[in-house]
Amino acid sequence: MAAPELLSPKRLELPYRWNEVEGEVRVEIGVNDDPAAFGCEEVSRGFPYCRATVHPPARGYGEMLGWIQIVDTDEDRPGFRHDRFEPLGDAAHPFGFFGFSPTLFDLPHTYLENWNFHAHTFLCGLGGKLLEMRKEARAILGFSWGFSKRGEEIEHREPAALGPEAWDAHQQYLHRRFQGWSFTPGFHQHPLRP
Repeated sequence: MAAPELLSPKRLELPYRWNEVEGEVRVEIGVNDDPAAFGCEEVSRGFPYCRATVHPPARGYGEMLGWIQIVDTDEDRPGFRHDRFEPLGDAAHPFGFFGFSPTLFDLPHTYLENWNFHAHTFLCGLGGKLLEMRKEARAILGFSWGFSKRGEEIEHREPAALGPEAWDAHQQYLHRRFQGWSFTPGFHQHPLRP
């Protein structure tokens, strides 16, 4: 399955600013060597997992954030599509995970002989005022990750920071997929933004 050098997790740290609070996202890409511990079936062994955590912990409502993940796989038609949190089914909002310091976790796996998985993952906040219905997602930062499976061999891609142009490239699709929602172009309040 995975090469021995990939068994140690790959990490990426991304700074951010949201509502005048500065923090960082810590991304970890590792290999699933214990499916039961991850709550998965044996078929998932050897596939990569992604865990992205928000630091420091949120203090209040102003720091509620969410993760939007867009994936391109061989399962469907070519091109990126929304990756929802499967156990909850189809949701009326674009977030896979949302809350106070939300953790993103994903461990895609397949029985297919050959499979490509490429993800663009974005941490977002909501636009508008706190106590109003807010259907506006504002991206703060993004990163990519993924893998290619060929027979028993799985080649992992290390996590890499994405720029605001990656978020902007998904705007048209997100507007079509989540009508009634708006998706502000560019990264919002990001410390690396000029």
